[in-house]
Amino acid sequence: MTEKFVVWFKEVGKEDVGTVGGKGANLGEMTQAGFPVPPGFILTAQAYFHFLDEAGIRDKIRDLLHGLNVNDSASLEEVAKKVRTVITGSLFPKDIANEVIPAYFKLEKGVLKHPLVAVRSSATAEDLPTASFAGQQATYLNVQGEANLLEKIKEAWASLFTARAIFYRATNKFDHFKVGIAIPVQRMVESDMSGIMFTLDPVTNDKSKVVIEAILGLGEMIVQGAVTPDHYEVDKKSHTILTKVVHEQEKIMERTSTKTYVTPLPKSRGAKQKLTDEQILALSEVGMKLEKHYYFPQDSEWAIEDGKVYIVQTRPVTTTGTKQMKQQANANRVVLLKGDPASPGVKSGPVTILESPKELGKIHAGDVLVAQMTNPDYVPAMKKAIAIVTERGGRTSHAAIVSRELGIPAVVGAAGAMKTLKDGMVITVNGSMGEVYKGAIAVSSSAVEPVKPSERLKTATKVYVNLAQAARAKEVGKLYADGVGLLRAEFIMADVGIHPKKIIADGKQKMFIDLVSTEIAKIASAFSPRPVVYRTTDFKTNEYRNLKGGSAYEPEEPNPMLGFRGAARYIASPEVFEMELEAIKTVRNKMGYKNLSIMIPFVRTPEELRGVKKMVSASGLARSNNFKLWMMVEIPTNVIRIEDFLDEGIDGVSIGSNDLTMLMLGTDRDNSEVAHDFSELDGSVMWAFERVIKACAKRGVTTSMCGQAPSDYPDLVEKLVSWGITSVSVNPDAVDHVRATVADAEHRLVSKKAK
Repeated sequence: MTEKFVVWFKEVGKEDVGTVGGKGANLGEMTQAGFPVPPGFILTAQAYFHFLDEAGIRDKIRDLLHGLNVNDSASLEEVAKKVRTVITGSLFPKDIANEVIPAYFKLEKGVLKHPLVAVRSSATAEDLPTASFAGQQATYLNVQGEANLLEKIKEAWASLFTARAIFYRATNKFDHFKVGIAIPVQRMVESDMSGIMFTLDPVTNDKSKVVIEAILGLGEMIVQGAVTPDHYEVDKKSHTILTKVVHEQEKIMERTSTKTYVTPLPKSRGAKQKLTDEQILALSEVGMKLEKHYYFPQDSEWAIEDGKVYIVQTRPVTTTGTKQMKQQANANRVVLLKGDPASPGVKSGPVTILESPKELGKIHAGDVLVAQMTNPDYVPAMKKAIAIVTERGGRTSHAAIVSRELGIPAVVGAAGAMKTLKDGMVITVNGSMGEVYKGAIAVSSSAVEPVKPSERLKTATKVYVNLAQAARAKEVGKLYADGVGLLRAEFIMADVGIHPKKIIADGKQKMFIDLVSTEIAKIASAFSPRPVVYRTTDFKTNEYRNLKGGSAYEPEEPNPMLGFRGAARYIASPEVFEMELEAIKTVRNKMGYKNLSIMIPFVRTPEELRGVKKMVSASGLARSNNFKLWMMVEIPTNVIRIEDFLDEGIDGVSIGSNDLTMLMLGTDRDNSEVAHDFSELDGSVMWAFERVIKACAKRGVTTSMCGQAPSDYPDLVEKLVSWGITSVSVNPDAVDHVRATVADAEHRLVSKKAK
């Protein structure tokens, strides 16, 4: 397939990101899975690279980009325009056109011989594992005729060199010529209604809901934030509509003939609920099926034409907020504006109003960016801003999504913001409540804040923190946490983006070791000398298949959770595990971070543990006072045979309360049909916790718990402490309140013994 310039949606799947980009791969994956996707084909990234070579323009582009200061907005825009002109002014290769044109005519609908199509872009990057290019390139709607199609394809290729895309690659140190672009060409849906759907609440991270935002007409208006959409929330378990917020839509984007128009909407139409209750529920059903198929919450774009639902795009939800904070009474607080909570947190700063992207130079670090709406052109300014306020848009608008990615508070849909707020005015943006206050106001939130030494509670039971991304290491390292009790490998591996066996096949083991060790070292450094427990890779087969090259190495499994994962992989593929161990050795021995230990996940038998221990020892990693070998307890057999596992010799165990509860009760907490039975407080689960903790205590083996339970149940924490647990590991926003709960539990236990 990699030699072809054109592939049909049905020919590709989620493992083909390297060839057709994330958007193209998902369109193919959904088509193969039977979801209602408008038909289409994709020009592969190879077609784009072939075009550069045939046109002979690589050196011209390289010369234009040489020495460019991307922080100079005027120069950046000028160079970007020149590069795009070079691309659009080049001849379209005949061999590519000979594949594109016949495919285009196969999309004809009814009597329409020259079908209307959408030309989208799907960027990809060979050997750039951390690249993410969502929303940076162009989309062209209502393209008709083969000549127009070829021109729009060139324009889509050229959009790889917009100012915002060049800025992103330069600031992230990505080679411009290793980034490719695939072009999905999809038959147009004449949308009566359109919108975006999340299978969780993207602000509160509540997975019990499906969140839908809807407008009339074509969907570009909702992504641009040009109108404020209706907001609906559906409960996954009961399949009932929880929330309906209807906003007046003042204008609509529609197609007449071959042109797209934006026209005013009469209030009699724009103020009505955009979707019927039946349509809301039907959409939510499709959303839940998508989530089940991908094993991960989804962010989807949808459209309804003549009563039929179409899914135009889907992608995993990669950034979510924290729980909304509780509003505190404050008599001095003056609320200037209210809107939708889009990205959590609270920040204060001076206002800078941007009328258009041409004014990006006005923004300075620490400003609050205020605009009618944002689009990808605003990203360089958004990176400097401390918070964002927009007049239009909902929780799924560009401003909301990018703010969550940047980790800055945002309020969207705040009508009248550009009139109420003035340049230089100091305001406070509460992205958790959807409010904007006058002046700089301190408001408690769930954001990570260090605890002053004078306020620190002393506990015998350690309170560790769970961590997944090195980008937050310095921030979270300032917390009053005793170390990292669970450093998840999976996020680091996902950033690598390539299947480890493909890495070995390509002879790129050094690249893998360098990247993984660098990321781990950032965390070990931020917490040194506090301990960091790195849980080695526990990708499931479906997750491994998502990595580049994964389809060549991974079996299709009916139930990946109970499949080929954890310690079993290390035994079956020692060469992969040895790379990971080499990265650990690099961090400890070459970089000098002796606070790093490892934890082995999903160990089914003592014999499996013994085999893994031999590999660790053979790699040169010997157990010592500063290098511990931990084991996850997440399978019933770990509980039942805990003494046998301890006999093999381990330094600590960490109870994964989420998975252990599911497997003890035979209940999937994310399945609305049975989730009501999921409870860490169930008698059988509590028995398992107690058995493991007491057995380890007798042998002097460290015990911890790294699931959600200690954060949610103070009564459970008291039980854990009374049984002799030595630590708990929780998410950053829970460290302080769990520490207080542990302190209370220890105090009561001491008082009880004194009596």
